[in-house]
Amino acid sequence: MRYVVHCLDMPGAAALRLRHYEAHKAYLATGTVATVISGPLLAEDGETMIGSLFIFEAESREEVEAFNQADPFCQAGVWESVDIHPFLMRVDNRDQ
Repeated sequence: MRYVVHCLDMPGAAALRLRHYEAHKAYLATGTVATVISGPLLAEDGETMIGSLFIFEAESREEVEAFNQADPFCQAGVWESVDIHPFLMRVDNRDQ
């Protein structure tokens, strides 16, 4: 099943996020949960990272929760909030 994970950063966490960015990217690449798509959420200026959005493929929500909790961003306290929901992808236009 796919799960969407929406994370918003703590206020003023930009520097903390950047300090842990490489570890976060490496963690996603080697994790036990398959990352379908991921990327930072941006402020209205189109540049400042304010959160993260993921679509994961996993056997269960618990697996996604455990994977998210072990993420270097979570461990460092970058995220203020994390919402996880099952996701049914109906349209995928990436090949067009």
